[in-house]
Amino acid sequence: MAAPPSTLDRRAKAAIVVRLLLNEGADLPLEDLPEELQARLTHQMGSMGLVDRATLDAVVEEFADILEGVGLSFPKGIAGALSALDGKISPQTAARLRKEAGVRQSGDPWERLRSMPVEDLVRIAEQESTEVAAVLLSKLDTPRAAELLGKLPGPLARRITYAVSQTGSVTPDAVDRIGLSLAAQFEDKPPAAFADEPGARVGAILNVSAASTRDDMLTGLEETDAAFAERVRRNIFTFAHISVRVRPKDVPVVVRAVEADTLVTALAGATDEQTSGVAEFLLGNMSQRMADNLREEVGDRGKVKPKDAEAAMNAVVGAIRQLVEQGEIEMVDPDESLEEDA
Repeated sequence: MAAPPSTLDRRAKAAIVVRLLLNEGADLPLEDLPEELQARLTHQMGSMGLVDRATLDAVVEEFADILEGVGLSFPKGIAGALSALDGKISPQTAARLRKEAGVRQSGDPWERLRSMPVEDLVRIAEQESTEVAAVLLSKLDTPRAAELLGKLPGPLARRITYAVSQTGSVTPDAVDRIGLSLAAQFEDKPPAAFADEPGARVGAILNVSAASTRDDMLTGLEETDAAFAERVRRNIFTFAHISVRVRPKDVPVVVRAVEADTLVTALAGATDEQTSGVAEFLLGNMSQRMADNLREEVGDRGKVKPKDAEAAMNAVVGAIRQLVEQGEIEMVDPDESLEEDA
């Protein structure tokens, strides 16, 4: 191997390798380098001029030898280690280590802001100045920005929309500082112990509770905290809700996911005012032949014990929830209308 000229230092060799890779169409994430290194690389590439073939070959071969000799590479510093262990250690531990080391969350703060629930973005827009909210709106994807505007009070949404017209002179550095500041507000929040909000957790418990228990708990909650009781009700999905939460076109998928005997038991037990309509909804949105067969089996089954009927209905609800989690069907929001979706 011909040795590279002694006048080439490590910075020059790095510039040669980067230039070669870029010429070959490689997508190098140079923006991830510290700004100082990006500047040094740029200045170095601007001063290189021409490099002869022998020098290029020697530098590339030396670079290849270095790569082959690398056995394992660790991230640099606590920030890099936290990024490498993201999702592998508990959020509490990661937050504590980041705070102790004075390390902010790595990556583009605007990517983190874009991934936040729209409810959090609404709080930002309501709490921050109109100018900051206008920058936030401008950095969101168009559909997300429209969703945010739709959830803001009309006067505030109009002020922010107008303020977007004043953002033409905002510098990239200012946008970056705003993003870091907004993201930091959420990074400083202690991690939540529970993934779901309280209403969803209580609703999930009551979903699989006996009907008498569920009704008793909801009555008590109504007396204690009507607003919380309403949030719980919005998260409750029982057999009686199927006709308003499941789309008619998804009924065949649901029927295939439930054991035949369980479905027959559930339909046979659906005789009261709340559940009889659900039975007709299910039977009316499957093939005529299957519906006729099920009606015949229900007739043969006769009256079923309330306990058996409730267990079968819970099994049907469980199958629907599993289909939703697997992404095979999507339940209708309580505020939507099946007629509008048809």
